[in-house]
Amino acid sequence: MSPAMAMNDERIDDSHAIENEYHKGVKHLYEKGFLHKVPKKYIFPATERPTSIDDSNVAKEKLQLPIIDFADLIGPNRPQALQSLANACEKYGFFQLVNHNISEDVTRCMVDVVGRFFDLPLEERAKYMTSDMRAPVRYGTSFSQTKDSVFCWRDFLKLICQPDYIPHWPASPLDFQEVVATYTQETKHLFLAIMEAILESLGIMEDNQEEEAKENNDNNNNNNIMKELDNGSQMLVTNFYPPCPEPDLTLGMHPHSDYGFLTLLLQDEVEGLQIQFQDKWLTVQPIPNAFVVNIGDHLEIFSNGKYKSVLHRVMVNEAKSRVSVASLHSLPFECTVRPSPKLIDEENPKRYMDTDFGSFLAYVSTRETKKKDFLESRKLTYT
Repeated sequence: MSPAMAMNDERIDDSHAIENEYHKGVKHLYEKGFLHKVPKKYIFPATERPTSIDDSNVAKEKLQLPIIDFADLIGPNRPQALQSLANACEKYGFFQLVNHNISEDVTRCMVDVVGRFFDLPLEERAKYMTSDMRAPVRYGTSFSQTKDSVFCWRDFLKLICQPDYIPHWPASPLDFQEVVATYTQETKHLFLAIMEAILESLGIMEDNQEEEAKENNDNNNNNNIMKELDNGSQMLVTNFYPPCPEPDLTLGMHPHSDYGFLTLLLQDEVEGLQIQFQDKWLTVQPIPNAFVVNIGDHLEIFSNGKYKSVLHRVMVNEAKSRVSVASLHSLPFECTVRPSPKLIDEENPKRYMDTDFGSFLAYVSTRETKKKDFLESRKLTYT
């Protein structure tokens, strides 16, 4: 038997041995010492694996995203900052936000408490394990443990961030609820400030929106989008990516776009995030105490396609674990998102169907998520 065949047999035998274990999460497998090689369940098809550095679809250079200085957005340089923001949203769909007024103590404590949660014994983490995508607190692995044919190399904890859900959040570590509540409040305020700037960059001014809403007698027509976003949904997704013995065979997260208006990503110093830019996968360089901000599907719909959500994925590595915290923001779950009437005219007809969170959940609950498939299903076509 050739060495290659022997290795394949060993991988199959090993996969059978841990088949009942991988539903408990990749971190559990890592802690148990099972991961001398990537189990078959985590091996992506050859066409979807991370490609080598010599592949033409992977750029050799790292990507320096546009940097938006929040101090400029709220200061006298706002007009110039808005132009930079518009360029970042239209060209990249991503930017890094610095000087954002959230203290380093808050962000450092957040990364720390997330790391300590994932360090808890499996028995503690498993209290929150469920396949119910509507659950206000959900611990899991990959995206859907019951649906995914191939698992991603990550464990996650998802939290609905509304005050009445805080008592349902993990009680361990002891400071978890307090630290996370502070962080979610700070990021919600920051999100609203960024959205005000984005609306202005789109040419949508809020000054007369309440009056317009009254005139139209329609409170659900996105005329007063800031009020809806102020009462909107926020979901926190904390991610843990263990070291991987064969990182070229798997991904921490497959290529996808985010469903909401904006995502504010806090990450540690370990590289892993890649975005698709000009048909190439580029690695984003972390900036200490900066947020990576990206456009979500709902903002693409609301902007009628002017600002587009962008595919991104997560790489893993052999040497280091990685922690990230994504704060996803959108309208209230029961609301409908539709293109802004202010961005529709004869030259720019309505390009997307109205949609809501229920439609999104129904879609992703019945199939594996692929790239921007859900958003593509919402597009209108004109002949």
